[in-house]
Amino acid sequence: MAEPQTDVSLDQDSAEYLDTIEEEWNKRVDNEVETLVDGMVDLVSLASIADKDKFRIAQESFQAESRAESMVRAAHSLLSITHSMKLLLLLSDEAQIAHRRDAELKLVQEEKDGTKNEAAQLLDELLRRPGQPI
Repeated sequence: MAEPQTDVSLDQDSAEYLDTIEEEWNKRVDNEVETLVDGMVDLVSLASIADKDKFRIAQESFQAESRAESMVRAAHSLLSITHSMKLLLLLSDEAQIAHRRDAELKLVQEEKDGTKNEAAQLLDELLRRPGQPI
């Protein structure tokens, strides 16, 4: 199944782009779920028991088959959406995750070095005897 298409402008930032993509995925999911719900409602309404002639029974049978087929297509589409989202999660964020990890490592290293220097200064002050030159 094809992924949602968006009109991406050059001045659109990353957060806006991701929000747009998320909204399109949500619309696709909502449409498919709505198709499933409508199909189920129609199937239940067609299953009413009443005095029916052969033509009405054949007509309702065709309608039930048609609704069932559209529900199967919607279910397959939802499976395809789920598969696409899993692939996006697994494949597209690897570089971003590595970048975040490296940035966090650098920040922690800087904090560690700063804390080491501060501890060394405090230790020097404690070990300094009064009257001893600096």
